[in-house]
Amino acid sequence: MRLIPFSNYQFPSTFSLFPYPAFTPHPSAFYLHPSYLLYSSLVFIPLLLDTAFVLSQPILKTISCTALALTAFAANSVLCRLALGNATIDASGFTIMRLLSGAITLLIIIQFAGSKSSEPTSKGSWWGGAMLFIYAITFSFAYLRLETGTGALILFGWTQITIILVSLVSGNRLHITEWLGVIISFLGFVYLVLPNVATPSLPGFFLMTLAGIAWGLYTLNGRGSKNPLMDTGFNFLRTVPMVLVVGVVSFRLLHFSTEGIILACLSGGIASGIGYTIWYIALRGLSATQAGVVQLLVPVIAALGGVVFVFEYITLRLTIASTLILGGIFTVILGRNYFTHTRN
Repeated sequence: MRLIPFSNYQFPSTFSLFPYPAFTPHPSAFYLHPSYLLYSSLVFIPLLLDTAFVLSQPILKTISCTALALTAFAANSVLCRLALGNATIDASGFTIMRLLSGAITLLIIIQFAGSKSSEPTSKGSWWGGAMLFIYAITFSFAYLRLETGTGALILFGWTQITIILVSLVSGNRLHITEWLGVIISFLGFVYLVLPNVATPSLPGFFLMTLAGIAWGLYTLNGRGSKNPLMDTGFNFLRTVPMVLVVGVVSFRLLHFSTEGIILACLSGGIASGIGYTIWYIALRGLSATQAGVVQLLVPVIAALGGVVFVFEYITLRLTIASTLILGGIFTVILGRNYFTHTRN
């Protein structure tokens, strides 16, 4: 295991809007610099005061919590790419720090919210913890080879496809509109991996596919939860033994830097822990269809985050594949909602 001191970065005097290729050195540490953090705090104090007013209004509360949660989910991809792209931390170390910080954050939230909540107590399951761990570890290693938007698209697409396929295997019949959406999404994935200069790494694609399948199974496992926040917190806690195994197996290959640890903890504690908490608040004001549709924005937000923070390209191939995959999923969601109401 190697501990790397925080690097001394030289920031450019001007910033270009032109994108740079993946893994090109970038001033990511700028966002962690004390002066930037001080400036950010001065900017966000008025924003937090406005947020307090917004959260007192039911409709605005749902809209703002939904926007914050979707941004947090997309931020996981951006933070992972920032950390791994400049080798500030290895993939195993990122996973370890992310899951541990997520568990600590969620357990603290549960502790404070527990006395005020009337929801029944629940402690997750080992199946949920295992799926969460598989998602997290494959997610990290996939981003060694994928760009931000491509990874988020593959993850989200396979999560939704897994949910659809499990529903089909469980005996639910798909209407022709839903089948059409599944086929369109599948064609989008085929187009994404066709041999070409812009083709994403196949090992990265398969790793992120596995992450998407694991996250889809995790989502299905939690659908009947009576206390999703508590279940999520204890599922994170159940990943600790698995994290310890990863730490022992990869001990000689682990390396950390201050920046890498901060980025991993932001991903686990803020983007995951607090992000899930805000999402569960948003779900109280969203229907199942609305929740499914708004999640289509996550890969889009992640791709934009990759351009702004990681200086990546948005290629024509990614744009076309995104249109096919997300459009297909959108067709499935709306088709399912329409025919459910028709039958009723």
